[in-house]
This record gives sequence, structure tokens and C-alpha cells, in this order.
Amino acid sequence: MTDLFSQFASTTSLGIPLILVAMLTPWLLFPTPSTKWVSNRLLTFQNWFLTLFTKQLLLPLNTPAHKWAFLLASLMVFLLSMNLLGLLPYTFTPTTQLSINLGLAVPLWLATVLTGFRNQFNHSLAHFLPEGTPAPLIPVLILIETISLFIRPLALGVRLTANLTAGHLLIHLISSAVSAIFPLSISASLLTFTVLILLTILEIAVAMIQAYVFVLLLSLYLQENT
Repeated sequence: MTDLFSQFASTTSLGIPLILVAMLTPWLLFPTPSTKWVSNRLLTFQNWFLTLFTKQLLLPLNTPAHKWAFLLASLMVFLLSMNLLGLLPYTFTPTTQLSINLGLAVPLWLATVLTGFRNQFNHSLAHFLPEGTPAPLIPVLILIETISLFIRPLALGVRLTANLTAGHLLIHLISSAVSAIFPLSISASLLTFTVLILLTILEIAVAMIQAYVFVLLLSLYLQENT
């Protein structure tokens, strides 16, 4: 089991955790804006993707929440890049670490809550107690709503960590099975390799979907507080 989970341990070089390199590398791969009138295909695709994503994300949000567009778009690109780069061989995925995901989820969730209390204090408090609640149920409902509020950042971090960790473990197990089965049966090994290819495609989709879900849930929390 140690070897199985060793892929999630952050290695160090000269005393420097390489997880920092893994988190900074995605930003270095993005092309810088060009002053030319005609952009290349990569810049055009990047601008089209960010414009489309920002429009879809901000469509249900109120106007005061539109100032979060740059932050949410940057977070989406950051998570998407780390998730996809982590699928390459001999790479490390920082988003498989619960500490990293909670470090992103807790401050952003807290910012949405504080925004709600600052801009619409009464409306934010009203979420803890629905209108028309019977008097005996008031303490119970307030407790339940408080727990559900504080569990949101934990759910954000755990969801992203669990999905990516499970996918990496499956890929590791099936790839190990391919090499182990090959001397025994070539046909069974080819069948297992086909499953591995399909699972890799599925993991690419999961990496993109989980990055989008993380940002989408944050936007929904923001919608409640603006």
C-alpha cells in the first residue's frame, strides 16, 4: 500500500518541495498577450475559451458579483491546468492533496460569506431560518443550517481530492495489471490496455469537469450572497 500511495507524496529537491514547482508551472505555459493585430491559434483559442467560460459563469449572477470574473476565471484555468498536467507520466498533481484544495476552498468560501454579511446582512441571516418555521423547530433548523454552511468548504476540497485521487489510483492499478498479465496472456493484456486507454480518456474528462464544478459551486455560493 505504501508504493500505491507514494505517487501522492510531494518529493523534494535540495530541500525545496517540488509541489511549488508543480503549482507554478501551469502559469509559465500560458502564452503572453501579443501586440500584433492577428493572434496565433493558441491565443485565439485561449481568448475564446475564457470569454465563453466567463459569460456562462456570470450569466446567473447579479451585477455586483461580476467583479469576481477575473478571480473565478483564473481559478478555473489554474485548476484545469494542474489537473490535466498531473495526468502526464512522471508528474505530480497538487490537487490530489487535501491541504491544497482546502487552502483554496476555505478562503474563497469565507470571502463569499463575508461579502453577503457586508452587503445584505439581514438577507444572509434569513438563510439560517426559513420563513414560517414552527417555534419548536427553530433551534434545530438554525443548527442544521449552520452546519451545512460550514461544511461547504470541506465538501469543495474533499470532492476535488477524492475524484482525482480515485482516478490516479485506478490508472496505477490497471497499468500495473497490464505488465503483470502480459507474460501470462497477450490477449488479456491487450484487453486490459484498452480499458486503461478508456479510463485515461475518462480521467481527462473528470479533470476538466471537477475544475469546472469547483468554480461553479463557488459562483453559486457567491450568488446567494450578492
